[in-house]
Amino acid sequence: MKPSKPLVAILGPTAVGKTNLSLELASRLDGEIVSADSRLLYRGMDIGTDKPSLAARARVPHHLIDVADPQEAWSMARFRQAALQAIDGIQARGRLPFLVGGTGQYMAAVLEGWNPPPRSDSKAFRERMQDLARRQGIQALHARLAEVDPESADEIDPRNIRRVIRALEVHQLTGQPASRLRKRKPPPYEVLRILLELPRQELYARIDRRIEAMMAAGWLDEVRRLLARGASADSPAFSAIGYRQLAEHLRGERSLDDALAEIRKLSRQLVRRQSNWLRRLGEGAVRIEARGDFVEPAGRAIRAWLEGKPPQAPSAST
Repeated sequence: MKPSKPLVAILGPTAVGKTNLSLELASRLDGEIVSADSRLLYRGMDIGTDKPSLAARARVPHHLIDVADPQEAWSMARFRQAALQAIDGIQARGRLPFLVGGTGQYMAAVLEGWNPPPRSDSKAFRERMQDLARRQGIQALHARLAEVDPESADEIDPRNIRRVIRALEVHQLTGQPASRLRKRKPPPYEVLRILLELPRQELYARIDRRIEAMMAAGWLDEVRRLLARGASADSPAFSAIGYRQLAEHLRGERSLDDALAEIRKLSRQLVRRQSNWLRRLGEGAVRIEARGDFVEPAGRAIRAWLEGKPPQAPSAST
């Protein structure tokens, strides 16, 4: 049976090629792209987030890009509401929505229908945890989360202090892990998941090349401009890999070589963390090796699915 409310989700680790694939597919299949990347939300963060170019966004409509200032926090609930509105609008226009991104929490918010656990009106607990992070370091805060909610700790980057504190707050309020309290209401869509894959060492090599290209494109100057406009290491957007490290270099706190080494290390750690949520969200997905012309097998799978046929696709050849 043909899907009546289709949604295509493009999944995969960082640097695997999700952005280019979704652009080609949306262009060919009369689609629009809904970003599920927490860093593409922020204005002025273009180079270090590998944001789709203005030309790409003129070619295919994109949603949830450049909608917030770096100092502004976006919750999972806020993202989910905005993403569902965008998807509904695309479907109402008779076009095909593509949900694309590398933020596992955001993808799960839509694909699994997460509703957020309760939040306290008091800032006292959050302020205590922030003080703990300042005194003992972010790793100590993350270790505390690992003790009470190891599943959330596996999914949350220790540098993302806001999310670590949020998970600890849920446990403090309810006595239960946040990962257990996530209520799920499946979205009203029929979803085809496309999962791009590459061996980890190839991803690492791609990441290294991308970091070099970003630096050549002026990433350091981008961070300098953000700092001049009032962003800081405490800004929510600066939990994106690279921005805090380059800001520390600009403040004379570390050498550029040291900052770049840290960026490479953190990027590899991100790939390993992404494998946790991709294992779950990728269940039942059409798996495609991201080599050669992998646009064609992905396109065939989507066309078959839209026609009510099994959406199987062979791996792209090298």
